[in-house]
Amino acid sequence: MTGTAEAFWLARPGAGEIRPVDVQEPGPGEVLVRTLHSGVSRGTETLVFRGGVPESQHGAMRAPFQDGDFPAPVKYGYLNVGVVERGPEELLGRTVFCLFPHQTRYVVPADAVTVVPPQVPARRAVLAGTVETALNGLWDAAPLIGDRIAVVGAGMVGASVAAILSRFPGARVQLVDTDPAKAAIAAALGVDFASPPDARDDCDLVVHASATSAGLTRSLELLAAEGTVVELSWYGDREVSVPLGEFFHSRRLTVRSSQVGGIAPARRGRRSYADRLAVALDLLADPVFDTLITGESAFAELPTVLPRLTGGELPALCHLITYPTGE
Repeated sequence: MTGTAEAFWLARPGAGEIRPVDVQEPGPGEVLVRTLHSGVSRGTETLVFRGGVPESQHGAMRAPFQDGDFPAPVKYGYLNVGVVERGPEELLGRTVFCLFPHQTRYVVPADAVTVVPPQVPARRAVLAGTVETALNGLWDAAPLIGDRIAVVGAGMVGASVAAILSRFPGARVQLVDTDPAKAAIAAALGVDFASPPDARDDCDLVVHASATSAGLTRSLELLAAEGTVVELSWYGDREVSVPLGEFFHSRRLTVRSSQVGGIAPARRGRRSYADRLAVALDLLADPVFDTLITGESAFAELPTVLPRLTGGELPALCHLITYPTGE
């Protein structure tokens, strides 16, 4: 038997639409999920929406359950929380997180969903993929007790990093952004805030997530000798210019990439992708993460919401999408 659902598709760069899709009956080892909420990650998804994925990265940027190919038409997304309607008995009725696009119902293998802990509301659980990215970045960064740390870029990923670091023992954590309105985000997360010119330097570690050349340059400037910048930004098709003269060599600075597609080497032999996602969901038991959800729209509004997010008319960290069956 085949049912129907609705899904959001990027029809062409800059234009999306809701389309009907077929949903097969789940087979053995599969689940049928009814979506409650999905989340729009303003960084990656708006880059996809404007057609900014470089051809060389079309394979690397594929979402786990993406349909179509870049630049379009493509069904893209990876922050989905729903309820299992059919499948193995131990999953029936459970709220689950899945790396699935914006769609009202879908069928996936049972091992592609992760049960959301009861102490984590379904709305907040859409942040699991982003908190997992932040967690992996901090596994790469390996901060130490008492470190002086700056997080440059108070977007969804940067704010998630700051939220995790806010509980790190003895650390001096400062969230740095060009937008003074982000000071309220920092205060809610329990960390300091500064504009780039006023940020405190002599940092042992800087996590960069602004996706700008100016942000990366300032991140290097804030480092103490032999300090490290962990780069979490995704620049897409934009060129990046960074001054590697001046103090870069004399201070013996390091720029290190981090990408959620691979587990940090220090944990790779001991932690699986499922383990990492489970840790991210456990972290989301803290209500402080509600600070990252800064807007909400109905599923039917996605074709008008994404252009506004991409153009900056609708500022957001994570924009929550609520479905007709959502809570």
